[in-house]
Order: sequence, then structure tokens, then C-alpha cells
Amino acid sequence: MAPPAGQIRPIRYLAIFVAIVAALYCLVFFTGDRSPTPKLGIDLQGGTRVTLTARTPDGKAPTAESLKLARTIIENRVNGIGVSGSEVLIDGQNLVITVPGDDGGQAKSLGQTAQLYFRGVVNEVAATPPAVKTPAPATSAPAVAPLPATSTPASTPQPRVMPAQVPTTPVSPTTSAAPSSAAAPTPTTAAPTTGAGAPIAGSAAAKMAEEIAAAKATRQSADQTVQAQALAALDCSAPDVLSGNDDPALPLVTCGSDGTAKYVLSPSFLKGSDIKDATSSVAQGGVGFEVQLTFTSSGSDIWGQYTSANVGKQAAFVLDSKVVSAPRINSAITGGVTSITGKFSQAQAQDLANTLKYGSLPLSFDRSEAQTVSASLGLASLKAGLLAGGIGLIFVLLYCLAYYRLLGILTALSLLLSGVVIYAVLVLLGRYIGFTLDISGIAGFIVAIGITADSFVVFFERLKDEVREGRTFRSAVPRGWIRARRTILSADAVSFLAAAVLYVLAVGQVKGFAFTLGMSTVLDLVVVFLVTHPLVALASRSELWSRPKLTGLGGVQRLARERKLAEAVGTRVKEA
Repeated sequence: MAPPAGQIRPIRYLAIFVAIVAALYCLVFFTGDRSPTPKLGIDLQGGTRVTLTARTPDGKAPTAESLKLARTIIENRVNGIGVSGSEVLIDGQNLVITVPGDDGGQAKSLGQTAQLYFRGVVNEVAATPPAVKTPAPATSAPAVAPLPATSTPASTPQPRVMPAQVPTTPVSPTTSAAPSSAAAPTPTTAAPTTGAGAPIAGSAAAKMAEEIAAAKATRQSADQTVQAQALAALDCSAPDVLSGNDDPALPLVTCGSDGTAKYVLSPSFLKGSDIKDATSSVAQGGVGFEVQLTFTSSGSDIWGQYTSANVGKQAAFVLDSKVVSAPRINSAITGGVTSITGKFSQAQAQDLANTLKYGSLPLSFDRSEAQTVSASLGLASLKAGLLAGGIGLIFVLLYCLAYYRLLGILTALSLLLSGVVIYAVLVLLGRYIGFTLDISGIAGFIVAIGITADSFVVFFERLKDEVREGRTFRSAVPRGWIRARRTILSADAVSFLAAAVLYVLAVGQVKGFAFTLGMSTVLDLVVVFLVTHPLVALASRSELWSRPKLTGLGGVQRLARERKLAEAVGTRVKEA
């Protein structure tokens, strides 16, 4: 049988709350990395800051539109690799990236994103490290094939190459790279004619064919000589030269991103913007990891034509003039998902997928070093903020204890349990969606204390109104809750909407303030409905805890009795 309107079963509500808290802390201690601490922002734990300076091939300043597009793509890449609590801001011609934590290498990799092209591999040789001057063992190229595919080794990415743009060598009789006999033009003699004036074409046609073949051989030999010289002179340990400003219409001599191989690449046949999606997953058979590519409609057609004509050859993915991967084409891929397989670790597969997915930018950037950001200033601000919040909380509790007495104790208990829930939610949000707590977020929690306390005040004042009308504490609780519930829901709805609008429109750390304010508002409803109201209902049913001296309602009850007495006296006077 359901209880009357306003009446509840307090134990059931409290049991639901205990179950929620137990579930949250089971997730905290038995899932993920099991770290019981929330993630902190860069202003609380320090971190790294990377400044990227935009460069254009003509040396002119980049446009505002290109900077905004680059900022958006880098933000997507940051979110894609799971970097949380970061900011990407435009500062003049620079993009400033701040990442909390100690992983400076991860912050540096965010600035290595530039133009992404697909090129054919003409030649690949092992690079020689400058320190030992001995050839490094070359690893076999990963494989590109429609799903499923067999796996072959892959390399581990490293920074710094010195690519060289290699133009196609024109045919010239003075080219020093070609033999002089081959380079010299063959004199043309007039062909004898017949009496009818028709040329004797056999000899002339043969000589012309020889000249064309010689010219092609000369050009091919010159190109190969230039490419061989550039390949031999290329030092993979030196800083990069082109750094993303290579011409996709020309061949390219460059290094792999791991510095163990040099490549001669043909002109680009596909752009990174033609990639629709790239994901990493466990390889077919459950051994190792693979990267799966999905192209746009036009990109899929180009990719299918290229793979059909180049089975058994390598296709290089060139990011910022560096080869991030050069898989071998196992078979023609005319549609569907392309699988890149190799001896990838999970991190390598995810990094390659993110590079291919978020790699195309409208600008190239100078490589910059990550700088360590000290958290000392943020910690000082944190201490000051926590001190101010603690003092305010103490005054709120003292006021509630003095004014509401037992109800003030229930207020303190509700705030404590609210803090327990918020802490678990913060840990889980940091673990699963990468939320980081910063100073502005703490400010949101401090403001939310007032919102939570306001819900308690509304409920308690409604109780006083019911007692003032002559009802007992026990009978006033259900009636007062019905009247207070609407006000609490309306007030919290307005606060949540304000926080949501602020989160959508704000930028930077203001978003953290809006997020924590909105989250605390939602959790306030959970605590009021599942903790505060049931505890007050339990207290009203106890003879000990419902005493007027403990509840602080004695004065209101006396006022109610005096009012009733005055009404009774007035009624008797009228009757007399």
C-alpha cells in the first residue's frame, strides 16, 4: 500500500543513496587505473606549454581564417589522443597549447601536425645514425590491405628529419650528371625522297625513335643521379628544412619519422583531407593492433585506382614532410575499409590513427620546445580559495546550528554526504572523460555550497510555516516537503540552465566554473531528495529528536498556540 501524499519510506530512500555511493566508489577503486584522486588542471599541478609559430611558403602572415581552422583541428587532435584539461589559444600568429601534467613529450607532439599527403615510394634505404656511423637495421614495411590483412613489422616514430625537395630534372645537352654522348643531340639529316616527292620514312623514323629513347634515358638517369645525391646527403639527425612546406606536385627525398629509413617519394596522389575517419583496434586474430582507414567518396576512388595499379609497392603517409608510415599494398582496395597492419603496440596504433585523422592543417608551424609551467602560483590561489570557502562553510553551519539546531546538524550531514558523492564523481569524470579540476572549477563548487544550503533553507522554512499553522512537526514534514519541492526544483533548474548557457558561450577556464556549478546543482537534487528529506522524516517520527528544544521549532509552536488561543478568545467574544 502506497503511503499518503507527502509521506515516504525514509529507509528505502537512504538505502538507494547508500547503493549509489557504494557503486561510485566501487568504480573508483576497482576500475581504470584505480587512482582515488581527481585529475588536476595545469594551474594546480603544473604542466607544459607549447607555442607554435605559423609559417607560410611566401613568408606572409597567415590569415585569421587559417589560424582559426588550425586551432579547431588541433583541438580535435588533442581531444582525440585523450589530452584533458588543455587549451589551444590564438596569440597573434601563434597557437599556444597548455597541457596539464608531466608529459611534455605528448605536448610537443601536438605541434607536429601539418600537411598530410599520400605519396608513392620510389626507393627506400636504411639511414645511418651519425653517432655510430653504422647502418641501422631496416624494418619491413607494414601492409595495406582490405580487411582482413596479414601483419608485418612497423616502426616506432621519432622526431626530426631533413627532407629535400627534388624537382624533376629537365632534359638538357649540358647536364653534367649524364654522359656527354647521351646528352648531345643527334643531327638530323634530310631524308631522301622518291620521284613522287614522298620521303623515305623508315630511316628517319628509326632515328627519331632513338632520339626520344635517348632523351628519356638521359632524363631518367639525371633524375636518378640527383635523387641518389640528395638521398646520400640527407642527414636524418639534422633539424628539418621543409617542415610541411614541401610541394606535393614534386618528388621528395626525406626520412621516416623514426629516423631509421630514407625515402625517395613520387609526387602526391592523395591529400589527408580525403580521409573520412581513422580508428585503431585489435587486429584480426586477436594478436597486435591495426589501423582502419575510411576515405571520402572521391578519396576512395583515387585510393582504389592507385592500389589497383601498385600492388606489391609501398605507399607513404607523409606528415609535415616526414614519412609516418610506409605500408606495402597487399592487394587492390576498391572500396570499404582499408586496414594497416603491423607489429603495432596499442599506443602506436592509436597515435597513427590520430595522425591520419587529424593530420591535415591549413598551415605549417615551427617546432617549439615545451616549457614547464610551475604550479606554485596556482597552489597559493588554491589555498586562499579553500580557506575562503572553508570559512564561509563554517559560518553557514554555525548559523544553521544556531537557528535550526537539529535541522542544522542534518544540514551539515547532508553537505558532508554531498561532498562524498562529488569527490567520487570527479575521480570518475577525470578517468573516463578526462575532466580536470582547476581553480575556476573549485570556485564553482564553493558557489554551489550556497545553492545546496539554499535548498535546505527552503525546506526548513516551509516546515516552520506548517508548524506556525498549528501542525505538529511530524505532520508538517510531508506537507512542507510538497510545498518546498516545487521551489527547490525551480531554483535548481534556473541555476542549471544558467550554468549550461555559460558553459556553451564561455571559453577557457570559465567552462570549468560552469561545469562544476551545473554538476553540483544536479547532485544537490540527489542529496535533498535521497538524504535530507528522509533524515528529516526520520527525525520527525522520533520522540527524542522531534522535541521542540532540539528542532528549534519551540518558538514557532508557542506562536501557533498563542494564535489559536487568540482566535478562540475572539470567537467567544463574538458569540457573547
